[in-house]
Amino acid sequence: MPTKDTNILIVEDEWKIARFIQMELEHEGFKTVIETNGRQALDRIIQENFDLILLDIMLPEMSGIEVCRRVREISQIPIIMITAKGAIEDRVMGLDIGADDYLTKPFAIQELLARIRAAVRKKNKASKCQILDQGNLRVKNLVLFSKRFEAQVNGQPIELTKKEYGLLEYLVRNKHIVLDREHILQDVWGYEYAGNTNVVDVYIRYLRSKLDEQFGEKYIHTVRGIGYVVKD
Repeated sequence: MPTKDTNILIVEDEWKIARFIQMELEHEGFKTVIETNGRQALDRIIQENFDLILLDIMLPEMSGIEVCRRVREISQIPIIMITAKGAIEDRVMGLDIGADDYLTKPFAIQELLARIRAAVRKKNKASKCQILDQGNLRVKNLVLFSKRFEAQVNGQPIELTKKEYGLLEYLVRNKHIVLDREHILQDVWGYEYAGNTNVVDVYIRYLRSKLDEQFGEKYIHTVRGIGYVVKD
């Protein structure tokens, strides 16, 4: 079942349809935001935290296909395409570039709700699977032993300070999510920290020197103008 924290972005340029979907979803307990422009929708997806995207194909400035393709470069957020284009070729294209599901207009709201619930359950299950049975976290060959505050790559221990470990664990727990410097600073250093966000960049360099450079494997990626993301 949805919770008050389940946040859905509705990307639809036909306002009446978007508003209808919004009212139905909010009646079911979801939080929703509407965006009618493809390029602006992509900007919001990068900058804000959503749990699921309902994405039309025919959009101003940037098509839903292109939005989906670009989102998949940085995030595994569930995407359900909703469009009047019901040809098999369109469905295949949408699924091939990373959409999780595809719904053709006109549709029954009950079916949309069922697909949303299924996508949210799948997302939550995948998130839980990132944490190993022992409570550890894994990205590629990197394993974090959260109960011991230790990290290993290919079984080799990595010497990290308490703050370096805290930052790395935060990035790994939010794998595939682009995190801006302000949120990293608040969540890792604390709301009371009055320093400059440059401290985040400094500690990212520390981590890269101990992980990326030492083992020749890129774990921490920079998203220019925004922040950082850990990817498999």
